[in-house]
Amino acid sequence: MSFTSLGQIAEGGIRLPLCSFKVPAGFPSPAADHMENPISLDELLGVRAPSVYLVSIDGDSMIGAGIFSGDLAVVDRAIEPAHDHVVVALLNNDPLCKRLCIRGKQIILKSENPRYPDRYIMEGDEFSVWGVITYTVRSHGR
Repeated sequence: MSFTSLGQIAEGGIRLPLCSFKVPAGFPSPAADHMENPISLDELLGVRAPSVYLVSIDGDSMIGAGIFSGDLAVVDRAIEPAHDHVVVALLNNDPLCKRLCIRGKQIILKSENPRYPDRYIMEGDEFSVWGVITYTVRSHGR
């Protein structure tokens, strides 16, 4: 699974209304009675921070983590990568999205799809974590 960096968010944006109730799947509820103060999705997702980038995901190796090809991922480069984080990394100059697994000194990049093997970082590999995925956004209108 690879990614394409879309870069940082440009200045601007609008505030959207936030409903104060959780929306049940399958049962409509009148939203007008439950409107709260407007929110900004950029503030909610933290995308205005200088360390935050958007990337487009390509591939199906992370579907078990709920990350699908075409999803937009919010990646924070200021978060220290830790065991079990889903990360965007560079391995031998190839970009990828995997779950970071740290066992002692061994680093494993785990796929969340049984069709793909885990990738063990070996001596001689060029490896760096580019950032930690904090949110993903998916279009359901395609």
